[in-house]
Amino acid sequence: MHARIAQVSLLVPDYDAALAFFSRIGFECREDTDLGNGKRWVRIAPPGAETDLLLARAASDRQSAAIGNQGGGRVWLFLETEDFARDYQRLKAAGAEFEAPPRDEPYGRVVVWTDPFGNRWDLIQYSRPDRSGTSR
Repeated sequence: MHARIAQVSLLVPDYDAALAFFSRIGFECREDTDLGNGKRWVRIAPPGAETDLLLARAASDRQSAAIGNQGGGRVWLFLETEDFARDYQRLKAAGAEFEAPPRDEPYGRVVVWTDPFGNRWDLIQYSRPDRSGTSR
């Protein structure tokens, strides 16, 4: 059986604000379907990515309280790049918040950033094609 993760749901307060931010950092909108009653099926992803983020507008107080905390305060989204400098500048221009300057680790170059909704991400460029930090 072949299986894959097709989408990961990302809670947001507003579809259009999320679309605007993610468009500024280079994501593409793959689908934006009106489902009625203010609900939409909005799929976004970096060009060429296999897995989509499904933007899910919070529809209850409990969901609203979870916006920006789906990872429990941890970095839980990892944006891999082949051009760290370009994408770091793109994030800066789009208004992403950075927790510290970029750093070099055994596995590659990384910076922790927060999107406008409070989600913590890594922007990472791996130093090895297999994404490992050490030789095997």
